[in-house]
Amino acid sequence: MFALVESGSITKYLRGNQGIQLGDLKYPRAIYTLWTEAERNAIGIYTVEYDNSNKKDEKWYINTDQSYAFANSKVTATYGTATAKAHADTLYTQEDEDNGLGTKDDVKVKGLKTILIAEIKSQAANELARTDWYITRNAEKSTAIPSAITTHRDLVRSRQAAMETSITNASDTPALETLYTYTTDSDGVTSRPLALIPTLD
Repeated sequence: MFALVESGSITKYLRGNQGIQLGDLKYPRAIYTLWTEAERNAIGIYTVEYDNSNKKDEKWYINTDQSYAFANSKVTATYGTATAKAHADTLYTQEDEDNGLGTKDDVKVKGLKTILIAEIKSQAANELARTDWYITRNAEKSTAIPSAITTHRDLVRSRQAAMETSITNASDTPALETLYTYTTDSDGVTSRPLALIPTLD
């Protein structure tokens, strides 16, 4: 994207897909691809430079809209300070209930913990569903369940419980983000503190 700067202020944003008239002069859209930055700057058109240093992962944070500024012969688009998403549920208040919006102490907006725990439960259920047929066969035909299957199913359940506990115990949103952040050790093994639901090979 480009910006038109007049008298030191941004007056228009340009996509670079069509020509532009400045005063009595008309310029073709080729100026955005064939002209140098200095040549465009000479007529007041600047390439927007994006500064994403304040932008954070939208899974965990709410980013601001970008703001645009002209300074030091550059047009820069920057984000403000991101706000962490709520890690705990937001509940309806007595005022909400009085206004007919919901019942006091019921969940108004699910927090990240609730959302993430639901994801873990779903992942575990999907993995267990892969071997449910062993359970059904055992119930219908009394065919023994292989010990490896029983061991795996027990591991899925215990891992699920441990993961849910880790999420529940996270003190804030950055702590939740840390649980999900992958790192690579000196042996080249990539992992995250939360671990993963085990799967059958």
